[in-house]
Amino acid sequence: MRTAIVMAMMAFGVSAAEVARPLKPAEGGVGRLVPNTSFTDLNGTASTLADFKSDKFLVVALTNDTCPLCRKYAPTLAKLETEFAAKGVSFLFVNPTDATAKSPFQGRYVLDRDGKLATALGAASTTDVFVLDAARTIRYRGAIDDQYGIGYATDAPKHEFLRHALTKLLDGKEPEVSATTAPGCDLDLAKPTTTVGVTYHNRISRIVQQNCLECHRDGGVGPFPLASYDDVVRQRGAIRKVLTDGTMPPWFAGPVKEGTHSPFKNDRSLSAADKADLLAWLASDRPMGEATDAPTPREFKSSWSIGKPDAVFQLPKPVAVKATGIMPYQMISVETNFDEDKWVQAVEIQPTAREVVHHALVHVLPKGNPLARLPGGGFRIRVDDERQGYFAAYVPGNAYTILPDGQARLLPKGATLRFQMHYTPNGKATSDQTRLGITFAKGPPSTEAKVASVASTRISIPPQAENHKEVAKLRTPADVTLVSLMPHMHLRAHACRYELTTPDGVTTTLLDVPHYDFNWQLRYQLAEPLAVKKGSTFTFTVWYDNSSNNPANPDPTKRVKWGPQTSDEMHLGYLEYVVDRKSKTELVESETEVKIPAGGMPIPERFQKALGVYDKNSDGKLNEAEIDAMPTRLKQVVLASLRRNR
Repeated sequence: MRTAIVMAMMAFGVSAAEVARPLKPAEGGVGRLVPNTSFTDLNGTASTLADFKSDKFLVVALTNDTCPLCRKYAPTLAKLETEFAAKGVSFLFVNPTDATAKSPFQGRYVLDRDGKLATALGAASTTDVFVLDAARTIRYRGAIDDQYGIGYATDAPKHEFLRHALTKLLDGKEPEVSATTAPGCDLDLAKPTTTVGVTYHNRISRIVQQNCLECHRDGGVGPFPLASYDDVVRQRGAIRKVLTDGTMPPWFAGPVKEGTHSPFKNDRSLSAADKADLLAWLASDRPMGEATDAPTPREFKSSWSIGKPDAVFQLPKPVAVKATGIMPYQMISVETNFDEDKWVQAVEIQPTAREVVHHALVHVLPKGNPLARLPGGGFRIRVDDERQGYFAAYVPGNAYTILPDGQARLLPKGATLRFQMHYTPNGKATSDQTRLGITFAKGPPSTEAKVASVASTRISIPPQAENHKEVAKLRTPADVTLVSLMPHMHLRAHACRYELTTPDGVTTTLLDVPHYDFNWQLRYQLAEPLAVKKGSTFTFTVWYDNSSNNPANPDPTKRVKWGPQTSDEMHLGYLEYVVDRKSKTELVESETEVKIPAGGMPIPERFQKALGVYDKNSDGKLNEAEIDAMPTRLKQVVLASLRRNR
């Protein structure tokens, strides 16, 4: 039997399964200019949205007296109104359905009888909330929090979306979640129309600001800035090309079906409307428009996005990056010297020469011998092997991770940080001294964040193969919660796919990348964490182009196998997941266990001189005892070679 509240919500066209979920910003209209709409409040005072331009931010909250969720959220809205009033935030309450009503709030209350305000905002439900800045740009849109939904209520919210957004914006930062759905009674309103007469100030600058400026600005990794009208006009040919061929903004997941939400909360893809308006404007006489319609300039602070770190670890000395050619990966160790375990809630990697850092991975090596002996014989390979996940990652446009409250990564006492740096010379010699900032959790978390991979080191790509397929699988030993995916291959990979098969045999595609691009190591964050049952199987499939038709191919005549350099290949499907802190669950890839053949490992002829000193019985082979006596680094190389060639 349905509860009364569910029946009431269903009567207003709301699904009983609807809950607040993150959206990609463009789906929520973030960055869009809201027309300067006029209204009259309950007291008979006529105004426009522009009248709030002296406030730091304006919260426009939809509400009414009939929607059950609106009634539940009224005390929360009133509390937030009081909390942020002293911080320069005003609240405007808009009732889009009732002909008469009394206001339970301090702020101005509008009976939007003709739906003019709600339509201008692009509201979809009676609980939608919008945060506008002084230039009437939407900076947040969606739910107040997730405490209430259809047919359920919790004692406290897990995610306070509106409070978090206001706190971040007041601090000059962008919210981690800037758009969500807002469960409530559906509003049957027309979609907001693009401002009549598209100009640079009222539309184009906002599209560029929302989608391009993070990289294309002074100090950014983009090859040229797009911060001004002249910048955009100067680069109009390049912009038109990358929009047409889909290489910008960088987002390579397959397109979502029309009418559905993106499954990724960090979806960077340009909306169809934004793309059409931008291309049309570029093809026109490119009107500038009125400066009064311009968005508030976006500021990019040189300080830390995670806030002031509790600890910072930097490469011990600058790395010289040459002007031309290619550079092998740089592997650099930094000691932490902590005398106790630390729980880390936020990490951020900051290169000092962003223009030449393609990507960076930081691994954690526990104190002592990282090549632990296994009870059944053999060894577990070193934890900075790429397949063992990462502690922190950097790619252009994705430099930091802030975990939700209750989640943290473990940094063991006395651990060593191993930086894997990939530099790409750009025509000018320089140097880089990348640093890692970390922020500690307030205490031991309820869930631990970890990274694993679905990988295969046995890949073998034939010469001139145009569409060679390689597959790896990983079976989950326990229940886990998946939060993001990050594929990593090199220059010959051209497509990949993650799939999940449940114990009852149902297979679902988690991520499909039809056009993989090595130049962008993107992390795909799930809009909703996915509960994965014990016994489920992750499958990671990669297709490689080792033919002469691949312009990035270093050598199409070579059979390509696993290796660390870009001229080699990899097959890595990273998985970020969380588990109960006390469960000790690990998604360990089976190949991490390496056993020595009973008769010993033959020493290749070219290594006889280097390794012969460890062959104590002079039989031309290395047995377990002989390998165990090697220095740690040499042991890791020998075992990695055995793993690749077995």
